[in-house]
Amino acid sequence: MSKPDPDDKRILEIVPPEGVAIRFRIASLGARFGAQFLDMLLTGVIVGVVIFVLASTALFESEAASVLAVLLTFLLRIPYYILTELVWNGRTPGKRGAGIRVINMYGQRLTPHQIVARNLMKEVEFFTPLSMLSTAQGMSGWGKAVTLVLVFGVAIVPFANRRRQRLGDMIAGTVVVENPRMQLLPDLALSAASEASQQAFAFQPAHLNVYGRFELQTLEDLLRDPQKAGSAAEIRKITSTITRKIAYDGLVRPGEELVFLNAFYRAQREHLEKLRLFGTKREDKFQREESL
Repeated sequence: MSKPDPDDKRILEIVPPEGVAIRFRIASLGARFGAQFLDMLLTGVIVGVVIFVLASTALFESEAASVLAVLLTFLLRIPYYILTELVWNGRTPGKRGAGIRVINMYGQRLTPHQIVARNLMKEVEFFTPLSMLSTAQGMSGWGKAVTLVLVFGVAIVPFANRRRQRLGDMIAGTVVVENPRMQLLPDLALSAASEASQQAFAFQPAHLNVYGRFELQTLEDLLRDPQKAGSAAEIRKITSTITRKIAYDGLVRPGEELVFLNAFYRAQREHLEKLRLFGTKREDKFQREESL
């Protein structure tokens, strides 16, 4: 994972339950608009294909087909955004293409409630104003003025806050960030502790199926510079959190925390590299088993 410039105003620092601060770069509005355009294009193509198939059967007249197109667009749009973000952990096809994703701004797992809330609000913030603008010609002067004020008010929200959150993100407690591009550096485990010491800790596949490449990279950053975690108490807290998360039943004695972390890093790295040999990539701890 590239190390962002701490002075960059688009840097967002989140402290997950493991206790190690992780820095994300907030997605640019250009990338978000690009992702939205790709998603709208994809849903439009799907609706267009359905309408073409129905029209070819001569079951609908042209006016009925137009009404059906509007209805299908509405019925497809909400499930499309919600389901794709649920399956791909905060990413729609458009977001994947733009290299961005939605995360929980409190460092926890992105929940279905958050995904549903932010995407239902998208109807109010984005698609409803678009529909109002398309029908503005038939409105009175006051109607047009109210429509423009609403559109302007909603559109300026992401520009007016540092996290570039729209209203749906604020309500759901989410933020859109650039998808971290991770590249593990050469193995460091043996340089920090002897192989004999690390072999005192044995890990089962169940222990190693909890975390992914993102967490491994974060642990690597910590092991390269233990001062990032602060005091020895913080190191103990991180070790305790990891052992609890992976349900490790072995004993980590006081003073052995860094040895344990190095041993876990080495075992986790080997496990992920074996998965990659078989065409499987586990990006982070939130990736579902069925998607592996």
